[in-house]
Amino acid sequence: MQGKNKPLLRYLNKAIAAGIKKGHSSLILGPRQVGKTTLVNECLKKVKNTVKYLLQEPSLRIELEREPSRLIGQVRAFKNNPCVFIDEAQKVPALFDAVQALIDDKDAHFILTGSSARKLKRQGINLLPGRIKRYHLSPLLWGELGLIRGSAITELAIGNINYDVPYSFEDTLIYGSLPGIVRLSQKEREDFLKAYVEIYLEEEIRAEALSRKIGAFSRFLELAAVGSGTNPNLYKLSAESGVSQPAVKEFYNILEDTLVIEKIEPYLKNSRKRILSSPRYYFFDIGVRNVLARFPLTGGLVNAQKGVLFEHAVMLEIIRRIKALNKNYKICYWRTSAGAEVDCVIDMGSTVIPIEIKSSSFVAQSDIKGLKSFLNDYGKAAKHGFVITMGGRKELLADNVIALPWFYL
Repeated sequence: MQGKNKPLLRYLNKAIAAGIKKGHSSLILGPRQVGKTTLVNECLKKVKNTVKYLLQEPSLRIELEREPSRLIGQVRAFKNNPCVFIDEAQKVPALFDAVQALIDDKDAHFILTGSSARKLKRQGINLLPGRIKRYHLSPLLWGELGLIRGSAITELAIGNINYDVPYSFEDTLIYGSLPGIVRLSQKEREDFLKAYVEIYLEEEIRAEALSRKIGAFSRFLELAAVGSGTNPNLYKLSAESGVSQPAVKEFYNILEDTLVIEKIEPYLKNSRKRILSSPRYYFFDIGVRNVLARFPLTGGLVNAQKGVLFEHAVMLEIIRRIKALNKNYKICYWRTSAGAEVDCVIDMGSTVIPIEIKSSSFVAQSDIKGLKSFLNDYGKAAKHGFVITMGGRKELLADNVIALPWFYL
């Protein structure tokens, strides 16, 4: 177990530390409070020649907004290629031009973090392709919480890097897995999540000039959180939130660009059947989703929403694991107009892995009809299918379908 006040190890630690040692530059994107600043500070502990710009500080942000080029002179005042840490870099997008100049002239190397690509996209800022390596930091993965017992799917294999963490799988279903929440009491966890939601709302409303739509945006967030993991009905969301369908679409864009939701597209390759083509959205953290949906953060929530919460947990783990492994896999879902469905399809290019998610410990043959249909249709690319369950043992369900307990994912 890590010391009481020592941060948990993250999978990105090694990659970022290695990049610093080699003088490479990195951009770490991730939602608020996933531990980006803590991660970078840990990696910089033994690095002597560092410069830090924490753009959460209003006076510093205002100074650099007025004259972004000052960064160049200030950094060049340091010798021997310093490592420059710019936290929340999206708050001053114009700094990216200065960063590019410093990297090109080999005056410094950088670690930048950001919790939103929206401002950068909107102002046409290029994220330094070819000059900087991009990473994504998520809330804690199961292996960062010490919950994994094995990895039966080779393409997703990952091991524990922390042990004896005082946080259970059921805790993740109720409170999510933001790093700051792990060692808090039950009451403190609830307060933490409520504060997170309030700060996010306030800052995004200010950033997007949504003050006239605060009620509608708040109502939309609640409805979107309740429907997380489904194909949203834009007409219904529009009617219940009181804004137009184009506004609802724009709200989803805001959530996607600020990394609050994960967009999952349908798997449409070489289909011989009519496939549903609208995307699904999953909130990036189950605890944040539960608070936004105004659900009680108690054990009773797991009983009431066991299937929904378990599906979210597995989908988020797969999404996070692919990012942590730095794989160029695409995650999709598959559903035909006739109702055949597979919750998750991992598209690796020439091969795919279909995964069904069932919160029960027993899987009936009727539960794998969708998997069998998919394997029949895509047999050349998909050799095996998996069912992730809350059971305790692996089980062969068919020649090419195996059930796995969640901790063997």
